[in-house]
Amino acid sequence: MKGVWVMGERITVSVIKADIGSLAGHHITHPDTLAAASRVLAEAKTKGLLIDFYVTHVGDDLELIMTHKKGVDHPDIHGLAWNAFKEAAKVAKELKLYAAGQDLLSEAFSGNVRGMGPGVAEMEFEERPAEPIIVFMADKTEPGAFNLPLFRVFADPFNTAGLVIDPKMHDGFKFEILDVYEGKAVTLNAPEELYDILALIGTPGRYIIKRVYRKRDNLIAAVVSSERLNLIAGRYVGKDDPVAIVRAQHGLPAVGEVLEAFAFPHLVAGWMRGSHFGPLMPVSQKDAKCTRFDGPPRIVALGFQLCKGKLIGPADLFDDPAYDYTRRKAMEIAEYIRRHGPFMPHRLGPEEMEYTTLPQVLEKLKDRFVKVEEIPRRR
Repeated sequence: MKGVWVMGERITVSVIKADIGSLAGHHITHPDTLAAASRVLAEAKTKGLLIDFYVTHVGDDLELIMTHKKGVDHPDIHGLAWNAFKEAAKVAKELKLYAAGQDLLSEAFSGNVRGMGPGVAEMEFEERPAEPIIVFMADKTEPGAFNLPLFRVFADPFNTAGLVIDPKMHDGFKFEILDVYEGKAVTLNAPEELYDILALIGTPGRYIIKRVYRKRDNLIAAVVSSERLNLIAGRYVGKDDPVAIVRAQHGLPAVGEVLEAFAFPHLVAGWMRGSHFGPLMPVSQKDAKCTRFDGPPRIVALGFQLCKGKLIGPADLFDDPAYDYTRRKAMEIAEYIRRHGPFMPHRLGPEEMEYTTLPQVLEKLKDRFVKVEEIPRRR
């Protein structure tokens, strides 16, 4: 029967997100848009296309978490997500929500949502006897925001004790790193090529950790959405607000080791108009609303247990006073860097400002620039 999970069968977890409009600026989705998307997915589950689903949000981004047996990049699943976003955007337009349909860069679905605006993270695997997964969802930042924490999770023994003491992890992990400008990827091994990995991912605006595999058996451990809306659209249409899926436990980093990497609120790009750096603050679902200068950047972690393809949960993993210190530190950093106003390092560098007004200012002033030796000097 369609939609029934069979022992040993491979399942796919798909997390597809889009900003389809927000209530009062760019800070939170409207519940009616989530309900519209939920109706579309519920019908698909009834017909057997999905095993299970969960619709949620982080900030102004609508998130679709789905399980199925179609594999990654399947047109039926991507088409379903596209229809859900279109229905939600329709409601957003009826309510005159802000930036309704912002991430939907095309009118017609062409078989895959990649390159059409939504962000996608998918992985296919055989469900283990116990299969805990964490779905991370970020707002006001870009896919490279996951570079530092994922490096710490899968390559830093000071974060992940299992790299030292768990025999199944001791050989390390492989990192698939994507160059989003060239559309090329390279796979590097940790710990042997640790410095090469860092040489690339330390430039998170260009080089992005796309997938992580356990080296001993190529078991997939993590995947990150890698779409960059400014590169797709050729103009600024908002940062990418990425999602990620991380598997945990049983020969992979423990849930606590995965979450520990987010206890440091590192600086990420994407705050306010996508043009500023700010600290990535781990928050509970109820606090996933960005109002302080449209931020600061937020990340939510939802923990699920997979059971025959069904999503058991979620647990709101950052809804814990243990992260209060991190949140206070994030606000101290936010307060400090905000005082820089339009100056770097709060504002992004010129290479990241390509789709803002900066090129227009330079074009307007180009005829007024003169060589230094031609400037008249008073005597």
